[in-house]
Amino acid sequence: MNSLRQFYYMRAVVAFAWVALVVLVSNLGAPSVVGYALLLLYPAWDALANLIDAGRNGGLSKNPGQRLNLVVSLVTVVALAIALASKGNAGGLLVFGVWALLSGALQLFVGIQRRKLGGQVFMMISGGQSVLAGVFMAMQAFGDAPTIDKLAPYAAFGGFYFLLAALRLTFRREPALKAGRLAR
Repeated sequence: MNSLRQFYYMRAVVAFAWVALVVLVSNLGAPSVVGYALLLLYPAWDALANLIDAGRNGGLSKNPGQRLNLVVSLVTVVALAIALASKGNAGGLLVFGVWALLSGALQLFVGIQRRKLGGQVFMMISGGQSVLAGVFMAMQAFGDAPTIDKLAPYAAFGGFYFLLAALRLTFRREPALKAGRLAR
């Protein structure tokens, strides 16, 4: 339980750091290649995070949702690089949207599987919201594609939900009976 709580805190910190970098890069008017690199880092980090989490919980063979999310995120990094190079923001937004939808569905699946561990309601809400955001992003790709800073709220909400899950695990009440005596 302690490692899951620490993991959720780490996921929150990384998401918030990514948002801060995106806002900074956008405000400095950095070249689009810098924004593209940040965009590629997001699903790459998600792949690594799924590998770390599965490793702490019995490995990829015992965690099919995380195994599939790892593969989806790695494929997304490649597809995103191709889409950004060939179609710019619109292509990148479409791929990122499809990835958000798929990874959100998988996060929802993992949250449902882990619901007895506590703090998972936030992961389930986050997964559901990611699915909806992915649909919205994919639809936006066929209009005026926003810049990368428009994706920052997506990551900020993800970080917020990881923070809430970590806090829930931090301040979780112990079961009423513990080793034959009442817990306080």
